Amino acid sequence: MHMAGESFRRDRSRLRCANDSRPVPPCLKVVALEVQIFGTAKNQDTRKALRFFSERRIKTHFVDLKERAASRGELTRFAQKFGISALIDRDSTRYRDLGLGVVRYDDERWLQLLCDEPLVLYQPLVRYTNRLTVGHAEAEWKAWIAGEKAR
Repeated sequence: MHMAGESFRRDRSRLRCANDSRPVPPCLKVVALEVQIFGTAKNQDTRKALRFFSERRIKTHFVDLKERAASRGELTRFAQKFGISALIDRDSTRYRDLGLGVVRYDDERWLQLLCDEPLVLYQPLVRYTNRLTVGHAEAEWKAWIAGEKAR
């Protein structure tokens, strides 16, 4: 039978070994990424993005655009980096249903339309801290992970 003091010492020594100053091998490092993905569950590229991050055990926060639209601030952040035209999915059925192929709006009007009609957005929109991607950008996501592992 062990006394409480003995198990404490054993646990303490285990902690000392775990807190050793030796570097952790890269294969054992835990990546502390948390990404936010905007899209719809039926969109193939959104499903690919969700699968990509889940296979690498990276925490995702999924925002389904059918249930809740992205905020104007979020869309503005993406528009500032990529331009408003990169956010518009001109092949989507919602874009065709609204007859947007012939309209000529300024950027402010398009931003308002994307807030009101999120299914016109090109999907997925992925955000990690201040880094953003539009569409399926697996190479860039891998660079994010590699950058975190290098830390």
